[in-house]
Amino acid sequence: MEAARSEGDELIADYVDCLMSLDTNARSVQNDNLILGGPVIEAGIAASVGGIMEQDAMKDFVPPEDPKEPLLGMTFESDEAAKTFYNEYARHLGFPFRVGRSRRSKGAEEVVVMRRFVCSREGMYRKKDPSSGEATKKRERMSMREGCNAMMEVVRESNHWVVSKLETAHNHNLGTCSRVGYLRDRGLLDASNKITMMGSNGVPFLRQNVLGEGGDSQGLLDYLKKMQANDPAFFHAIQVDKNSCLMNVFWADSRAKLAYQHFGDAVTFDTTYKKNKYMMPFVTFSGVNHHLHRVMFGCALLMEETECSFVWLFETWLAAMSGKAPCSLVTDQNRAMKAAIGKVFPHTCHRFCKWLILSRTKQKLAHIYSEHPTLSDELESCIIESETINTFETVWRSILDTYDLRNNTWLQAIYNIRQKWVPLYLMDTFCAEISKAQKLETMNDFYKKYFSTKVTLEVFLTQFDLSIETHYEEEAKADMDTSLNLMRTKTASPMEKQAARTYTKAVFSKFQEEFTESLAYIIQKTKDDCISEYNIMKDENSSDTFCVTYNASNKMAKCSCKYFEFSGILCRHILGVFIIADPHLLPPDYFLKRWTRKARDGGLLEYNCKNHQDDVCQSITSRYDALCADAIRCAEKGSGSETVYKAAKDILQKAYEEIITYERNPARISQRDAININEDVMVDDSMTDQSLPDSRQKVTNLLGQFLGSSWSP
Repeated sequence: MEAARSEGDELIADYVDCLMSLDTNARSVQNDNLILGGPVIEAGIAASVGGIMEQDAMKDFVPPEDPKEPLLGMTFESDEAAKTFYNEYARHLGFPFRVGRSRRSKGAEEVVVMRRFVCSREGMYRKKDPSSGEATKKRERMSMREGCNAMMEVVRESNHWVVSKLETAHNHNLGTCSRVGYLRDRGLLDASNKITMMGSNGVPFLRQNVLGEGGDSQGLLDYLKKMQANDPAFFHAIQVDKNSCLMNVFWADSRAKLAYQHFGDAVTFDTTYKKNKYMMPFVTFSGVNHHLHRVMFGCALLMEETECSFVWLFETWLAAMSGKAPCSLVTDQNRAMKAAIGKVFPHTCHRFCKWLILSRTKQKLAHIYSEHPTLSDELESCIIESETINTFETVWRSILDTYDLRNNTWLQAIYNIRQKWVPLYLMDTFCAEISKAQKLETMNDFYKKYFSTKVTLEVFLTQFDLSIETHYEEEAKADMDTSLNLMRTKTASPMEKQAARTYTKAVFSKFQEEFTESLAYIIQKTKDDCISEYNIMKDENSSDTFCVTYNASNKMAKCSCKYFEFSGILCRHILGVFIIADPHLLPPDYFLKRWTRKARDGGLLEYNCKNHQDDVCQSITSRYDALCADAIRCAEKGSGSETVYKAAKDILQKAYEEIITYERNPARISQRDAININEDVMVDDSMTDQSLPDSRQKVTNLLGQFLGSSWSP
């Protein structure tokens, strides 16, 4: 079934509406009507875009007389525009649709000349005869097809598309556009146990009580129980409605919560399940670690895409992460999600995933890409490789003029919200992207590898856990590779050697690229004072000039490109100034801990109880989570070898005995000033296979080795 909501193809109106209704901190930019050169708007989209366009673009916008229902003879700019119109029409009436037929022209270039969009209940189900050898034995599935004739056919005429055939009557009730097919196949839908729920577009669709009998509901509960038993710090929450029907489920294990404390400054909320035709409603919170690998911060089954569901999910996730909101949050876009993010994360920079927008652009401009194969690369280069906003706008304008695209509605829409997804407009915010071309694995990539119609929810979750386990193993291997292998420097500069000792291998590679590039730039000092100013350019003919200010008193610098603020890595422009002004070591403030070899060392106890004394440590749950995180750090350090493991066991046993003693007699703390964990710990004589401290090493010193210098009794 190719339902209107199942393609992951959000309407243009969602993007434009987001810019108008959500305040942003993006830089003010002129010429917002840069590509709005005329009144031509794709049929069917103008009604939703009109009235939402930016005010400075409204002077160029002429609302066409566009009916809400299709008509014979109606014209469209492209077949994708016709599909988008029928998409909106189907959503409005409440029926799923699919592409029924397509016809291509004959000849060397097979161009699509006809497309027919039909109701998903079109046609009749033909049961295959097993004796004919035409089909293997499979589980019987209910068919949606009922012989409905509703459809709209468009044909290509010159440079536009025309509705040539139309049938608007349906032979069934409308208003059940849903994920029913997926839920039924998974065993999560029982025809005798259904209720109606609302999608983000207001269209009702079916859901059932997954906590009831049968299907995967019990498997889901068993999975959560098993995770809780294996991981005491495992967090999960279930949202039910007034009828005790499951709406949404969220969970995060202790490793996800611990990873968030180190790498939770930039988060991606992945809903790319919508691109998968099986529509598994599985979403994830993730980020990037110090090896530039994807790291998980939590998962959820999101059965409803309403504002209420998103608010519940975001608030639940935030509570699991000790109330620490990220600096930036990358998502796909729909109205319900946008509204929820504004409520739950008012101080977080909400941005759209540029890769999803580029992917949709490829779909929207498929007919143009086929005629101009270089257009895709030119658009991506304009977005990714432009170094200044002026360069971006100049190149964008040039592309539109070259390919006569000034009146293209899709490009108008994504340009109008460029402050939300083009990297150059987001450089004020930390996004943990040391490369604008950085692209991590998405859940859609995972679906392609592991998911099929035969996979139950329980098996899917098991496969997902195995995939996450592989990620942790890759991180451990990268840690080992970084610690055992010295980085190769390309110069004798103390700054490059300092970075090689500090960064992980993956991050140093990017720093080294910036450092070596800095040697090729022209640097001109324009102001000589305590705070000096420099102009940096690639060559004398370069149109991009960057300004760096350098404070000699504290040895700190800032660049107009704001690459350090965006990525946490010094840009080539600042490095070029340091080579001239102070060619020694870089200030430690320029080495963000999250990118270093010690990204996971220390600091966690200080965050949990010192910075959040008033709220985080006031509840039993928060204190429990904080102690579990500390215990996990002990386990990570203590499991490195058998020798250290035995020492760690002795230390933890002694600490546990002290905790029990203090619990029974809290007054002892005043007599001893503190829990005395400085008593000697006996270490077995057999633990001599490696070089160890004295066998009677103080507990405090050993715990300090395990937890880092920030730990204190």
